[in-house]
Amino acid sequence: MAATPPQILAIDLGTSGMKAALVAADGTVTGWAERPVPLRLLPGGGAEQDPLAWWTALGQVAGELGRAHPEQMRAVGAVCASTQGEGTIAVDAAGEPLTHCISWLDMRGAPHLRRQFGGFPAYQGMSVRRIARWLRLTGGMPSPTGKDPAAHMLLVRDTMPQVYARTAAFLNVLDWINLKLTGRVVATVDSILTSWVTDNRRPGHIRYSPALVADCGIDRDKLPPIVACTDVIGTLTPAAATHLGLPGSVQVVAGAIDNTAAAIGAGTTGDNEPHLYVGTSSWIAAHVPRKKTDVAAGIASVPCAIGDRYLMTALQATAGANLTWLRDKIVEYDDPLLGAGHVSRDEGTIFDAFDTIIPTVPPGANGVLYTPWLYGERAPVDDANLRAGFLNISLDTNRSDLLRAVFEGVALNTRWLTGAVDRFLGAPVTSMAITGGGALSDSWCQIFADVLGVEIRRDAQPIAVNARGAGWIGAVGTGQLAFADIPALMRTDRVFTPTPAHRATYDEIFQTYRELHKRLAPVYRRLNRPARLHREP
Repeated sequence: MAATPPQILAIDLGTSGMKAALVAADGTVTGWAERPVPLRLLPGGGAEQDPLAWWTALGQVAGELGRAHPEQMRAVGAVCASTQGEGTIAVDAAGEPLTHCISWLDMRGAPHLRRQFGGFPAYQGMSVRRIARWLRLTGGMPSPTGKDPAAHMLLVRDTMPQVYARTAAFLNVLDWINLKLTGRVVATVDSILTSWVTDNRRPGHIRYSPALVADCGIDRDKLPPIVACTDVIGTLTPAAATHLGLPGSVQVVAGAIDNTAAAIGAGTTGDNEPHLYVGTSSWIAAHVPRKKTDVAAGIASVPCAIGDRYLMTALQATAGANLTWLRDKIVEYDDPLLGAGHVSRDEGTIFDAFDTIIPTVPPGANGVLYTPWLYGERAPVDDANLRAGFLNISLDTNRSDLLRAVFEGVALNTRWLTGAVDRFLGAPVTSMAITGGGALSDSWCQIFADVLGVEIRRDAQPIAVNARGAGWIGAVGTGQLAFADIPALMRTDRVFTPTPAHRATYDEIFQTYRELHKRLAPVYRRLNRPARLHREP
């Protein structure tokens, strides 16, 4: 019997919960375990998760993998994580969390951001002089919505002064997981990005900018040291080894936030090779050789796992979240779709159910349109006030029409995004890899191909993309392969090509979609003034 190849325990911590898998250097994913972790929405735009619940869930999924795949678990030589990004946890000198994680969905820091960085002349409440410096040094700027650590840290400083005084470090989600694994406080080149305090002009030498740190309003000693995604940052602490059921000699590779890891896991490690990730949120990303920013579209190339490259990322705030909302809050308690979606919390199950319905409705959803802005938008417009909506419903409209309209609405928003991506990359995208849980749907993949007018190549294991990316980053960090080896290891299970007969239909709908944004954006600004944004669920 052949010996079991070395394995990476790949952690995949998303907004919906904790997942883990065993990944070999050739990309083989053995085993999969997951546990949900709740997200709590708070008044005033708050969104939080309990980091201790993450750690508990990690122990549970590691234990499940060990019981199901003992040989592969014994072959684990390294641990590497991919996590949601743009969350913030204040920890004390002992590494204990002083706050819940302030999630990437949390907008409570927006007014504190404006107070810290205001000035005349201003753009979206922030000094134009400061914005110019951010763009020159970092490639981006804090989101005016307050959804990133630059605003989260100010929220803690201004509204929780006692917590701020006790804070030894502000950590992103990935950084906190690495702290629990190794006892070491570090940030990766990508996890630190949205604190907006780094000089990113040399991809192999990402460092703090003294000027940005001095201006950020946060004490310098509360910002962690920066490491590369492929750095080995230590071995498991005795407590972490016991928690995971692994030897203390297992190495920990720094890892990456989700969009960075997905760009590796999708096999798109060459220049200007885009992939579309469709999960709770969605993005188009591609590795590029140069630092660049499209201010109008909110797209930038930023530090990533490949040390001499940047990653262009264009983020759509909610994609699969629209289907989760439809399943959990619209369908009736005894609806077959609800039962299908809750058999095992497996995203594939609900897509199997949806895929039986979507083909029964013609392209264009019998005239129904849907705007997928459930929680505002990030790109190609950064607007926290936008909201989702169905339009053109009549007495003839049925649930199947609404369902297809949701699928099409996400794809139409992605088409809006691809226009900016084409300009950024300097050439139209003609073929794109698709991955993430949304890629499990044959119908959605075909809708993306038809709406975007490009070839869509589906990842053979789309749910495993982040774990596979973490595994490959871990394998590179421990010397088992190089990033250039990865494209040849990638597996595609199906290619979806555009249907010519649908082109004119979607071209016309897309023009209407753009007009809807133009006309509705002022209405949403009036409806969603800060005092009205959120209520306790």
